[in-house]
Amino acid sequence: MNQENKNNIEYWNKLHAYYERNDIIKESVGDNWLDRFDEVILPSRGPAIDLGCGSGNDTYSLISRGKKVIACDASPNAIANVERNFPEVMGTCCFDMLDSFPFYNNSTDLIIADLCLHYFKREDTIKILKEIRRILVNNGNILIRVNSMNDINHGAGNGKEVERHLYMTEDGRYKRFFDTHDIYDFFNIFDIKYVREDIMTRYKLEKRLYTIRLRNKK
Repeated sequence: MNQENKNNIEYWNKLHAYYERNDIIKESVGDNWLDRFDEVILPSRGPAIDLGCGSGNDTYSLISRGKKVIACDASPNAIANVERNFPEVMGTCCFDMLDSFPFYNNSTDLIIADLCLHYFKREDTIKILKEIRRILVNNGNILIRVNSMNDINHGAGNGKEVERHLYMTEDGRYKRFFDTHDIYDFFNIFDIKYVREDIMTRYKLEKRLYTIRLRNKK
């Protein structure tokens, strides 16, 4: 594990040490980004794999739709919170996405990767996407949100630029921001079915991000 990824995991693990159920429910209200994808979520056979599940907002949303969910995160505290707050979750898995994913080939037809794919160097991001492709069945869907280069309230353009649109934060973590060119560059191993820049109002300051739907092609 490189130091930047270690710093990132430590950062989120400390943050998730303070989260409680009330925070999770409060943060879920109004952030209904998955609603627009019910046409692929509802008929999915799953289990849905929620990568970078964090507080469990998307896990909760999927469970509310009657889906079986495996919630995944690199933070042990995040996983502990999800297990405590959502006992109906099918399963959890704590692992670093820079390692091989602990799933068989063609494990699922639905993957969620919400705000968890923008913390890595290019070569590592490509490696992660190949792992996602491996465990996703042919014509399966992955629903993604990533930072936008217009997200100036949350660090776009700040810090040392390590690669195109990848910055080193003050606390020694990588943070990537995407434009449309980056999206088609990184995600072209999939069929790109939907791309839109959105505004999230969950946080104190508006956050700009891209919402993406990809379909696997094998």
